[in-house]
Order: sequence, then C-alpha cells, then structure tokens
Amino acid sequence: MKLKRLTTAISAACVAATLAPIAHADDLTLCWAAWDPANALIELSKDFEGKSGHNMSFEFVPWPNFADRMLNELNSGGKLCDLMIGDSQWIGLGAEAGHYIKLNDFFDANNISMGDFIPATVTGYSEWPKGTPNYWALPAFGDVVGWTYRKDWFNRADLKSEFKGKYGRELDVPNSLAELKDIAEFFQGREIDGKTVYGAAIYTERGSEGITMGVTNALYNFGFEYNNPNKPYDLDGFVNSDGAVAGLEYYKALYDCCTPPGSSDWYMSENIDAYKSGQVALQMNFAFIWPGVHADSNVGGDKSGYFPNPAGPGGHFAQLGGQGISVVSYSDSKDAALEYIKWFAQPEIQKQWWELGGYSALRAVVEDPGFASSQPYAQTFLDSMAIVKDFWAEPSYASLLLPMQDRVHKYVIAGEGTAKEALDALVDDWTEVFEDEGKL
Repeated sequence: MKLKRLTTAISAACVAATLAPIAHADDLTLCWAAWDPANALIELSKDFEGKSGHNMSFEFVPWPNFADRMLNELNSGGKLCDLMIGDSQWIGLGAEAGHYIKLNDFFDANNISMGDFIPATVTGYSEWPKGTPNYWALPAFGDVVGWTYRKDWFNRADLKSEFKGKYGRELDVPNSLAELKDIAEFFQGREIDGKTVYGAAIYTERGSEGITMGVTNALYNFGFEYNNPNKPYDLDGFVNSDGAVAGLEYYKALYDCCTPPGSSDWYMSENIDAYKSGQVALQMNFAFIWPGVHADSNVGGDKSGYFPNPAGPGGHFAQLGGQGISVVSYSDSKDAALEYIKWFAQPEIQKQWWELGGYSALRAVVEDPGFASSQPYAQTFLDSMAIVKDFWAEPSYASLLLPMQDRVHKYVIAGEGTAKEALDALVDDWTEVFEDEGKL
C-alpha cells in the first residue's frame, strides 16, 4: 500500500526525544485477546522497544475466556497488565471502577486529538460517559461484524442462471437481510464440486458473547433499541418492540434454514474453520479475519469477497467490535505505559499497523485516497465502520450480557418459547440490573 506522506503535530525531533532509550528500562506487559492481530502487534512493538529501551511482554487469552480472565484481573486490582486492550463494552466499568487512568491531560500535553480518529471508534472505545469528552483509552483496533462470501461460487454460470430463475435477480452481494437469507437458502444442502455445502455460518455461541454479537446485526436492522432515546434506561417498547421481535424471529429463521449441522455453539474460530474448509457460502464474522481469508490457500484471492451487514426494514447497522488501549491504574510502570500509547498514536506507526494486518482507527490512514484500494476488503471495512452500533458499555456490562446470551440462545437455538417472550423476559432482566444500580 502506498499512502500519501502522513503528517503529525508532534515533530520528529520531539518523538525521537520522547522515545529515546532511557537509563531505566521498564518491563511492560500488554494484555489482549489471542488472535491474529495480537501477533501483528508483537511485530509492530519491536519498534517501540528499540526506540524507548523498554521491554515488552504480552499476555494473550483466547476470546472465549478473555472477558472472564481479564475482568477478574482488573476487579482484583492485579498488577499483571500495564496496558490493556479491553473490549469496547468494558469502558464504563474501566472508568467508574477506577481500573483505567483518565487520559485527557496526557492527550492534551502530547497533542493527541480524538478528532483525528474515526468518530465511531472514539465513542465506542474511548468515551465514558458516552457523548462526553472524557477519554479512558486510545482507539487501538477498529472492528465490526461483516460478511465474507464465496465469490467464485457466485460467479458460476450454472448457479447464476438457476438463482435468477428462482428469485428473479442476479446472484450477487445482498442489499438486504431478506436477500441474504434467500442466498443462504439457495446454497443450503447444495452439492458443489462433489461436496455438500451449506448456506451461512453465523454466531450462535452461548458461553461468552457470541450469539449476542451475532443477533444484534438482525435486531438493530429491524428496529431494536437499547432504550428510549429520550429517557435513558426506559426499556419496555424498545428492547421488545414489534421490530425487535421480528428481528429475533429472522435470526432464528436464518439459523433454522441455512446453517451447517452441529453449528449450535459457534463463534469466530468455528465460523472461520467452516468457511476456509469450503462448508459454507457465507460467513458472518468480525473484519479482523479478512486478511487471513485473503491469504488462505483454499479460499483466498479472487475466490472470496466481502460486504457490510445488509440493511433490514428498520435500519442499517452492524455490530461494533474492536478495542481501545488503556493504561491500567494498578500498574507500577504508568509512565512507560503512557510512552507506549504516545508511540502507538503516531501516524507512521498507525500506517504500519494497517500494513501488518491491524485495523487502524486513525483518520489519516483510513481517509487517505489510497486506502480503499489498498486491500480487497478495505472499502468494506470503511462502509461497515460507517454503520456501527454497540452493545451496552455500562459498568454492569457483564450483568447485562449474561441474560441476553441466555434468553436469545434458548429461543434461537433451543426453540424455547417465542421471540416476544424472550425479549419481554430480557426487559425484566435488564430492568432489575438498572434498579439494583439505582438508575430506575
């Protein structure tokens, strides 16, 4: 990728002075999830070690265990992590419980402006309370749920002809969730190259956050709202609106009609495996997987394409993923940790981050004229980040997530009750949480 020369308000001399090797070298530990971007960050961080003299260690935990492991670490006041790349939904807890240090003064002193980052990532990863200029993290990794599809299958003349005859339109990237379901049904159980394939791999995992991160891509686009926009924590009629019920029914219908056998507890890695092994025509997953798909020997290159989560009858949104990087308040090396954040915020480092497979949230990178054509999935990333919506980022995030996982999984996967009953019960669950917190 060739981007225009990036500029920064921090002069090169100032950066060099700040990150020059120092007499006392700190040992810093950065905590994050165990996934491909973490490996890219290890490589990127070698530059920081060379310039600063500090030594970097990394604690990476698999996604299904990431929240439990790291939230326990924070809640116990543990000193394992100096830097935390925590999930977007943790920002309220990190701020109000005192786990993260507030970064406003540091940003001001070092000419780091939140206006230089994609607005949705600032709101999602850095702000608490939401909508206020109070920052507890630097946007570190932009991510969002999108879709991968077998472009080579879509381009087969026999399949294109059959699909058009059945649906009266071209077999192409869907413009709506209804069209996506048609495509998934078309491929379900079909034989391609002597192998039975299926329609779509979607998020269904029960144990951590999987089905919530999946179903919201339908709920949002049918009209679900977390609360009354004019009255915070007023849930009834918004969480369980007619549109929200229809969205939950859609997700169940998509699961019932169009997913592989045995996919009742799938999240990121299972979807990746199903797609790369040629089991499915469509894959729901976070954008972080796209570099790996593109490079894959079985499905990479021109065999795959990418598109944003399609619109529904009530809106056009996609579930925000991604994380900000924070300094843990219990660290004994806060000054060195802040040096890392200053280094990471530099445009040249952010450019390298994208080139290594990290998803930069810096506008100077993603708004450069060369960005959209730099990778086959770059434009889809931009389009997807323009329609993001996130789960609750309240300090009670975990208490809000658990009942949603339970209610949605029981309805979608186990077939218990109705969508309306599931969402009515979720309203009761969430209302109890907010009552216990004194917010109702």
